[in-house]
Order: sequence, then structure tokens, then C-alpha cells
Amino acid sequence: MTVETPIRPATRPGLLHRVSGWAMRHAGLALLLWVLVLAAVTAASTVVGNAYKNDNSLPGTDSQRVTDIFEAHQPKGDAASVQLVVRADGGLEADKTRVASMLAVVRELPHVASVADPFTAPGALSTDRRTAYATVSLDVPAVDMPVEDVRTIIQRAQDFAEPGFQVEVGGDLARSAAESSGGASEGAGILAALVILVFLFGSLLAATLPLLTAVFAVGSTVGLLVLASHLFTVPEYTTPVMMLVGLGVGIDYALLIFSRYRHELLKGAADPRVVALDTAGRSVMFAGCTVVIALLGLLALGLGSLQGVALGVTLTVLMTMLAAVTLLPALLTLFGKRIERSVRKHAAKQRRTPGDGWRKLAGVVQRGPWVPLVLGVLALVALSLPALGMRLGFADAGTDDPAKTSRKAYDLLAEGFGPGFNGPLVVVAEGDRTAAQALGQTLAADPGIAAVTPPQVTPDGKVTTVLAFPKSAPQDAATSDLVQRLRDDTLPALESRTGATYLVGGSTAAADDFAAAVSMRLPVFVLVVVGLSALLLMAVFRSVLIPLKAAVLNLLSIGASLGVITLVFQQGWFGAQAGPIEAFVPVMIFAIVFGLSMDYEVFLVSRIHEEWRRTKDAQVAVREGLATTGSVITAAAAIMIVVFGAFLLSPDRMLKQFGLGLATAVLLDALLIRCVIVPAVLRLLGNRAWWLPRGLERVLPRIALEKD
Repeated sequence: MTVETPIRPATRPGLLHRVSGWAMRHAGLALLLWVLVLAAVTAASTVVGNAYKNDNSLPGTDSQRVTDIFEAHQPKGDAASVQLVVRADGGLEADKTRVASMLAVVRELPHVASVADPFTAPGALSTDRRTAYATVSLDVPAVDMPVEDVRTIIQRAQDFAEPGFQVEVGGDLARSAAESSGGASEGAGILAALVILVFLFGSLLAATLPLLTAVFAVGSTVGLLVLASHLFTVPEYTTPVMMLVGLGVGIDYALLIFSRYRHELLKGAADPRVVALDTAGRSVMFAGCTVVIALLGLLALGLGSLQGVALGVTLTVLMTMLAAVTLLPALLTLFGKRIERSVRKHAAKQRRTPGDGWRKLAGVVQRGPWVPLVLGVLALVALSLPALGMRLGFADAGTDDPAKTSRKAYDLLAEGFGPGFNGPLVVVAEGDRTAAQALGQTLAADPGIAAVTPPQVTPDGKVTTVLAFPKSAPQDAATSDLVQRLRDDTLPALESRTGATYLVGGSTAAADDFAAAVSMRLPVFVLVVVGLSALLLMAVFRSVLIPLKAAVLNLLSIGASLGVITLVFQQGWFGAQAGPIEAFVPVMIFAIVFGLSMDYEVFLVSRIHEEWRRTKDAQVAVREGLATTGSVITAAAAIMIVVFGAFLLSPDRMLKQFGLGLATAVLLDALLIRCVIVPAVLRLLGNRAWWLPRGLERVLPRIALEKD
């Protein structure tokens, strides 16, 4: 007969014991402190405002050198602009008066500095004279242009449209003005998570605790991130990515601790809060550290835009860890009696012993482990194969919703001036006039270029710029091939003749440079993330094979998620707009998914390890470990899937890719890997799964997730 005894703390309680113990002893004060922190950072961030800045610099690349040259030799010109694109089915000559009236109205709108006349501006009228564009120059930088004023420009210009005469507005400001302010994705994810938690616990109060914990953690982090943006370079897209990860991780961490609390409560533990924090709480802290390591691994890439995101999401994970071991224990103390009644009432209604279904699944897998192992690995490999053909790029209006005016303007310009008009290559020459003329002639003779502009000399006379319009669209692979050919063959040969220096820049070139930079530094990134995570797992589970298995399976789940993203967003499956994958999405998904996959690895294997230490029977340990964690892992995964999947509702293509990639990875990881492949592997390894050479045994520090 097993007698439950309270967990005895060590002679000097660890930090987790001291922090969570204080929160339980002073539950009201702990909750009040969280409320005050949330209110304070929210108020401060509202007053101060954000200083988000997108840092797309790529030191050492040709595209960055082009940008640096313009900053050094061109006069500062920070004012923004939009484009008015008009098309007349019968030709624009008959609608000159209408066009002039439209331009006159737009000139009088707020922040409009000037409007070019498409009939007199060089190259603004298509050869068939049915399409033209007018550049609207603004008197403020893009970051200072009010969204409502951009929308006013769009509305007043489109007032002149009529059948046979189309008016659209293009440019980055027009793209952003048409996007919603967000919030629907987060709300839908939280609501779906609440439904899952109610079904799991049978109590609205019990279901609310993990949600409250996550909301407090994420809400506080949003304010802190706004304040941190004044000290560090934080891209503007960090907040939605941070909320995406924070809600999923925050709910999951609180859920896993609460589930262990519920399990110990039904077992009759003297203080289930202490046991839950001493077991699941330790796992949460360790799992959070693996996520932090994976995110900080992005710093090894040395890319400014990703470093800000990594720091922001790392702060989110740290805040969710803190909330899980302070706010949740306080809530369990304050609402303990009511929660205990609801938990016991829900348990009494259950007709089956908890975990029976998972024991049966583990038994089926253990009786024939090779079949599920081989089929599962083949499925992951098959899903990963499309990722080998992934093309990276930056979103432009060509990947927008076809109903948006910015997308319609993009299409009109492509139709009237050629597909490459929306993404010209910026080629600069540092040399004399002869070198500049030779550049223009060489580019004009290239079979992949439709047209080139006359050479433009900077005011100081040191640099010449030529715009080359490809025959292919900016997002086409042919345009990337053209950039590569110019850099590798055409321009080096020209340099040897003229002695000048030629550089290719522009959006397509920048995307290619970003992909090359990531590819060059990716081995270091993977080595840092996988190596440190494997060492941590080795120290915790005193095993060589467990970390090796975890690393291989995590890489397979990441590959499968990237393969699905490629099929949907690059190949256009399920009606998605086909185009390249956002250049920084794969590495961000790698870091986040690797960390989250380690979460499930820790939650499952720590319980299996706990049972193995108790019974020394590998098969029993796997069955009982899966029985006690299977439903929790499934529920946690379901919550993450609905939170991440809700971001498919976002109008932002980047967030859609994040949402689909993370949801797919969690689905495969929780259901296929943790519940099928891992039990099969551990069945084949048997007691050898916990083997550690004596040399490593002596060197590795001990990190205990279970108390002796």
C-alpha cells in the first residue's frame, strides 16, 4: 500500500520553492502585484508610445551597400509617397479632364506636398496610352503619416472611378491602410481555448485559471515591449508574433501545472499545490529555458530584424514562466475550495478510469513498434520534402488579397508597363561616365531585362544609378536568377573592362541576400540551438539516446511544418495566394517550434522517467507516463493549435504563415511524435534509453525534475 507523504523541501529551499511558496502564503498580495504591474506597464506604454523600427540591414551584402551608397551620396529624402494608378478602356486621352480634376482634389488633401502629372512625367504613361500613374509626394515620413489621411486619399481618388475608368492606389502606405487593426485572431484563439479547457475540466472556473495566467503574462509583456522599443531595435511585427507565442505557451504552462494539481488532488495528496509545483512546475521552468535557448539562438544569425523579435518573444516566455509559478499558485490558493469541489464533482461523473485509452494506445504501439515508427517517420519525411524547394522573399502588393486596391494597382501597372515594373533592379556604378554608359548598354542587351532608365548621376557626381526592369515579376524565380547572373557573370566581366564597381540592389536582390545570409549562418544557428538543448536534456534525464531522439524528431517536425507552409503559400494550395515564403519566417519557426517541441518532450519523458525510476520496468514506465500525460498533452496541443490557427484569420500574410507553421508543427508533434513515435522508440530501446557513459555521468551537472 502506497502512502502519500508531503514533499519535503531540501534543507535550503530552491528558488522555485521560495517564489511559489511566497505566492501561496500571500495569495492576495501576489494577485494584487500582478494587477498593479499590468496596470502600470499598460499606462506607461500608452503615455510613452512605441518606437518600433524595422531593421532590414544586411551588413556585407550588395543590396546593403547600395542602400549605404544612397545614404552617403543622395540628399536626405525621408518623405513618403503613394501612387495613383488609372486605366481607361478606351484610352486616357478622352479622360484627361477627369484625371486633371482627380489630381486637383488630391493636391488639396492633408499631407499632400505635390502630385505629378502622368501625361508629362517621363515614363508614366503606358505605350498603349490606357494606363498611367501619378506619384503623390507627401510632406511627412511614412511612419508619421496618419492612416486615416491615407484612406482619405484612396477614397477621394476613387470617387472619380466609373465603368470603363478604373482608379486604384498603390504603395506601402496604401497596403497598410487597407489592413485591419487586428484583435480578432487573438480573441478567436482565446475563446476556442476556453471551450477546450471547459470540456477538459468540466468547470468554467477551473478553465479560466490558465487563461487568466496567460492573459496577465502577455498583457504585461506587451507594455514592457513598448517600453523596451526605446532602448532596443524592435520591429513593428514583434507584438503580434509575441502574442501568438505568448498566448499558446502561457495557457499551456498553466494548464500543465493545473493538470498535475488536479491529478494530485484526486489522489489525496496532502498539499497538491506543492506537489504540482515541485513536479510540473519544475518541468515548466526547464521547458521554458529550452524555448529561451532556441529563441536566443537567433542572435547567432547576426540579423538585426530577427534579434529584436528574438528578444521580444524571449521576454514573453520568461513572463509566462513567472506567471505560471507565482500567479497560478496564488489563484489556486484563493479559489482552492471552489476548484476542489468542481474537480471532484467532474471526476465523479467520469465513467472510465483516467488514462485507460492512452494505456491501450501505448500497449498497441509496444506490441508492434516498428510499424508505427516507420510509417510515422515516412509521413514526416514526405511532408518535409516540399521544403527543399522553398523560395524566400519579401511580401509586396503582388501577394495581397486581390480585392485590395494596392493589389489592383500592382496588377494594372504590371499589365500596362510589364510584370517587372513593380520591382525594378537598382544597379549603381562607381566610376566615370564611360563606365555608366557601358552599364546601361550592357543591361539593355540582357535577355532577361525589358527596359532600362537613362543613367542618373548623384548630386556629387560620384555615383550613377540605372533602374533595370526585368521581364519577370518581382516574386518570380526568374527574377532571382537574373540577379544571380548579373552579379556572377555579366557585371564582373564589365568591371574587368571598365575598372568601375557595379552593385545590384532592390527588393528582389535584398530578399536573395537575406536568404544567402541565413543559409550561410544556419549551421551555426542549428548547432547552437540543438547542441545546448541536447546538453540540457542529457543533464536532466542522464541519457545520451533521449536527447539524440528528441533532436532528430524535432527536426523532422520542423521540416514537416515548413513543407506544409511551402505547399500552401508557395504552391497556392487551398486557394492561398501563391508567392515566396517571407524571408525570416523559416528561422523564426525553427526557433519557436524547436523550443515548443522540447516542451512536450520534457512533459512526457519526465513522467516516463519518473515511472522508470520507481519501477525499473521500461514498458510499464512508457504506458503509465503516456496514460498520465496523454490527455494533458493533447489538450495543451489543441489549445496551441486553435490559438496559432486563429492567426490564419489575420490579413497579414506573414502572420498566416506563422500561424499555419506553428499549428502544423504542434499537431504533428503532440499526436504523431509524442503519442506514437516516442513510445515506439522507447519500447525498442528498453532500459538502454537511460544509458549514460560514466565519464559523462561525472562531468554533467544534475538537474532534477523529480524529487527523490
